[in-house]
Amino acid sequence: MKILVTGGAGFVGTNLIKRLLKEGHEIHSVDNYTTGLESNHQKGCKYWNFDIRNITDYNFINPDVVFHLAAIARIQPSFERPKDYFEVNANGTMNLAWWCAKNNIPLIYAGSSSKHSGKLKNPYTFSKDIGEEIIMLYQYHYNLQATIARFYNVYGPHQLLEGGYTTLIGRWINNIQNGIQCEIYGDGKQRRDFTHIDDIVDALVLIMEKQEYGHEFELGRGRNYSVNEVAKIFGINPIYTDAKPGEARETLNTSPTAGYVLGWDPKRELEDYLKEILK
Repeated sequence: MKILVTGGAGFVGTNLIKRLLKEGHEIHSVDNYTTGLESNHQKGCKYWNFDIRNITDYNFINPDVVFHLAAIARIQPSFERPKDYFEVNANGTMNLAWWCAKNNIPLIYAGSSSKHSGKLKNPYTFSKDIGEEIIMLYQYHYNLQATIARFYNVYGPHQLLEGGYTTLIGRWINNIQNGIQCEIYGDGKQRRDFTHIDDIVDALVLIMEKQEYGHEFELGRGRNYSVNEVAKIFGINPIYTDAKPGEARETLNTSPTAGYVLGWDPKRELEDYLKEILK
């Protein structure tokens, strides 16, 4: 199959592309490299340096299916750039949904578990939630074949280790490697459903292979940890600083739908990954 992955030079996109190439597909990536990295490029994939805000026609690729992963991520930076977040995560998604509906091309959309903390919690969550509603709009009125896959606190190979778009796991790994003090924002009792990237990729590939469109899948491990518990696994004594606005108190996937429909069974454990990394 010919497959388009938007955001293909990013964390999730790179791991997905590696799997799809291994299975013999023809892969094209569209990325503007705001957070994507050329060092993530995989031999055999065609990379296009474009911003999805500026593309209204993807006929230069003509894929059989699209994985839409491109987005500006993370909560805290969104407070400083709400307009950019909306333009990319909402308007960019609308352009792609319109083109996929027009050409009868299935679309698999990367949603966010932050939706469940309330879409007005922060500009990032709002923009991703609007993206989901755009997908639904085009399903209802324009016969778009699409599925929404919501990610929960993803970690693993190719995660960002530096900069304002890092997640807790990547940032702490980098801090430990470079002798930098680790911080916890707030009391550390907030809980997160940490999900390994390989489990996420398993689910995305299953959606495509089984052609399970018209669903909303929650892709979380189904087990969460407090940030304090994660610090114990790391074996560190972090310092505590003020909580940051817009963050959920807890993320936890309790939906069985992906298991029932896809046969998806996430197996990777956070402790095993960190023990291996921290060797």
